[in-house]
Amino acid sequence: MSTATAARRAGIGSFIGSTIEWFDFYIYGTASALVFDKVFFPELDGALGTLVAFATFWVGFLARPLGGIIFGHYGDRLGRKKTLVITLLMMGISTTLIGVLPSYAQIGVAAPLLLVAIRMVQGIGLGGEWGGSVLIASEHAPKGKSILYGAFAQQGSPVGNTLSTVSFLAISQLPDDAFVSWGWRVPFLFSALLVIVGLFIRLRVAESPAMANLIEQKAVAKLPFTEVLRTQPLLIVLGIGACTIGLSATYFKSTFALSWATSDLSFDKSSFLTIILVANITQILVQPWGALIATKMRSWSRAVIVMLVPEILLMPLMFLFIGTENYALAMVGTVVATVPHCLYYAALAGMLASRFPANVRYTGISLCYQLCGTLLGGTTPIVGQFLLSQTGSIVAVIVYAVFQVLLTLGCMLALLRKPNYDERAGEESSAQAVAA
Repeated sequence: MSTATAARRAGIGSFIGSTIEWFDFYIYGTASALVFDKVFFPELDGALGTLVAFATFWVGFLARPLGGIIFGHYGDRLGRKKTLVITLLMMGISTTLIGVLPSYAQIGVAAPLLLVAIRMVQGIGLGGEWGGSVLIASEHAPKGKSILYGAFAQQGSPVGNTLSTVSFLAISQLPDDAFVSWGWRVPFLFSALLVIVGLFIRLRVAESPAMANLIEQKAVAKLPFTEVLRTQPLLIVLGIGACTIGLSATYFKSTFALSWATSDLSFDKSSFLTIILVANITQILVQPWGALIATKMRSWSRAVIVMLVPEILLMPLMFLFIGTENYALAMVGTVVATVPHCLYYAALAGMLASRFPANVRYTGISLCYQLCGTLLGGTTPIVGQFLLSQTGSIVAVIVYAVFQVLLTLGCMLALLRKPNYDERAGEESSAQAVAA
């Protein structure tokens, strides 16, 4: 297999696999905003039921660092490809099980307990998935193009989110009783078919050259988790902050805002799901340009500033426009606010990976991304709902969103001042290609 063919196959495999896994993860967020309070927490009324449903949503984020540690360890020792097959199976099986899970009315308190347990397994699977998907693509990249190839994995997020939104938009046309009793289960059951497709594609992807070289030279880390904490603690902290708005912006829109708009405002499910769908399609179309911008600009720091600074204004605008309860304004605000963070998200993976040496890279970037998800991304709907309930105003949520943008900007600019391993990875890939 030629180097170009292997790289192309790795990029496609990364994109398809991550799309399926993000679809599985996002349908849970949508269901928690629309129906889980009624199915699994019917005794909790109003905002409290929604808050508890969002808490089960966060459980998946709580488990993701554990997945990052477990699969980062094996990914840095045994290879990226093997771990990606396992994580895909974990996500697919757990998502399908949610689709057949009995309701509270059928088995009582066992239903929400099982929901939480399955959600944790799902979170562990995704915790190991992201880092592997990024690396299997970016480590196959030609020299100087790691951000472009890492963006293949990043593109799976908006496509998975779009598929999730389309599926719920379709079943939201059902009568409310049918939607609550069985309709919401359809997207979860559909996951079983997607996993079969994903496995077929992933099994055809070659191990990354950088990892193959480490295995051949017997230079893999014995304990990647402890080594990365010992040698790169500041990178972990900065990486967590640098991931923030790249993760949380989606949950501000597709989880918190969806619940707020359909519970407290006058939007119905179909109307606001359509707004989210258009925003997701916008992200699919616009996001790759972020990787191109970062690749073409000589200064990655300047590229980050160009991409993120507009979000300081546009994120508040989104909430204010949704708050008008005008469909057209809500659409414009949500779509326009999507552009800055999706440009940044495309470049995030490659930038983050370039700051870790190959022997602890899987563990390092997984810890950054998944701990950010636990501490900041996954808590977004909970914190947003709490602030809204306590203040009765969306202003507090806006302040929190702007804080997250500023945190992301500051941490990424600091991270980019650290040593860059991107060129070294490119040299390893070139050497591997010559040897082959």
